Amino acid sequence: MKLVFLGVGKMGLPMAAHLLVAGHEVVVHDVDAHRLALAQAAGLGVAQDLGAAISQADGVLSSLPHDAALQSAAAVVAQHLRKGGFYLDTSTVSVAASAAVADMLAATGCDYLRVTVSGNNHMAEAGQLTLMASGPQAAWQRMAPMLKPWGSVQFYLGQAEQARLMKLVINLMIGQTSAMLAEALSLGSKGGLAWSDLWQVIGASAVASPIVKAKAVQLSQRDFTPTFTVPQMLKDIDLILAEGDALQVPLMQSALAQGWAEQDYAAIIKVVEQSAGIHQE
Repeated sequence: MKLVFLGVGKMGLPMAAHLLVAGHEVVVHDVDAHRLALAQAAGLGVAQDLGAAISQADGVLSSLPHDAALQSAAAVVAQHLRKGGFYLDTSTVSVAASAAVADMLAATGCDYLRVTVSGNNHMAEAGQLTLMASGPQAAWQRMAPMLKPWGSVQFYLGQAEQARLMKLVINLMIGQTSAMLAEALSLGSKGGLAWSDLWQVIGASAVASPIVKAKAVQLSQRDFTPTFTVPQMLKDIDLILAEGDALQVPLMQSALAQGWAEQDYAAIIKVVEQSAGIHQE
């Protein structure tokens, strides 16, 4: 297939690269020149004239940071993508913004697929993402095999915005898992348990979910190098709260206030440690 990929950030770049390796013709677009340079280094072409590239493509895929970026990209896609093409977006955005894009594309004769992904950039590079899709079912059945290099675990959830909501459900649980870990680790640390022992036992226990095991690899060394930053998690929490004002995850704002914005969202652990009077490097 001839494809245009919009947004080659930490997630978008490996996803676009997988499509290239699978034999598709892929050109990319991004507003960040550094990301475009990385894409070129990975063998991906750059769309010099975005509108022309889209008009010649079988479909457009995107991985974008927020609602406004999605809606802006969708307007360009709606203007240039030929009838019978597809637009497949993987971004974590609001249900409302995604529904507005669906309305925008409804008259174009193009299929709109929402394919949200669960996993970090390392999992994207390894082709181990979990895919959650919604949109026209026939279009998804055609596209699902093409996306196997992203991840073999794939779910079709419905005709409309189900994939967007499912991603928020998953991210809420990820955020809450970090809050749970923060309190549990602080309790153990203040009671005299060694940090390494805490992680060793937790990793072998009944609570060792995949996300806990994944975090244990770096956090057992107190490495807060980000796979997903505090502001990124806060953005998702805002989306979650917009879908249900009964949901609250206040501690993430505390991590931001402490100056840990560019650390991993698991820096919530340090917030709870600090409130408990625990001082560690």
